[in-house]
Amino acid sequence: MKKTSLLLCLMSLLGLMATSMYAQTPVADKILGVYSTFNEDTGLENSRIQIFKATNGKYYGKIIWLKEPNENGKPKVDDQNPDKALQNKPIIGLQLLKAFEYDEKSGEWKGGSIYDPDNGKTYNCFMKLDGDNYLKIRGFIGKAWMGLGRTTTWTRYE
Repeated sequence: MKKTSLLLCLMSLLGLMATSMYAQTPVADKILGVYSTFNEDTGLENSRIQIFKATNGKYYGKIIWLKEPNENGKPKVDDQNPDKALQNKPIIGLQLLKAFEYDEKSGEWKGGSIYDPDNGKTYNCFMKLDGDNYLKIRGFIGKAWMGLGRTTTWTRYE
């Protein structure tokens, strides 16, 4: 009887440990979620970007909401895209962030790119969480250390 009780207790303890291990979010996945972007001049929310993890294990982001989704009564399109075949693609659903991998040593998501639909250009990029609710994004030309780029902060959307 005592062996059965001990075995049941041990099995319950192992089950709790396994559950808590699976409940923990890997550090790399803490970036997942929806973020708001803001107009630098007005401070008003411009858009919302959803960051997700693809089946290849890399992180991507797409526009899921725009404050002003229409232009001239029609959905805004990626009219600045250098690829003419993509210039009629809607902005909502557009993938801005591509192919980021988490670097444990630096605590940054690196190796990806960011697309700017305002000018149709793609930049090298890295990202880093500032606390749980702010994402610092640095888009740059060439190498990051060259200083040719811009940093912006996105806020986690609640």
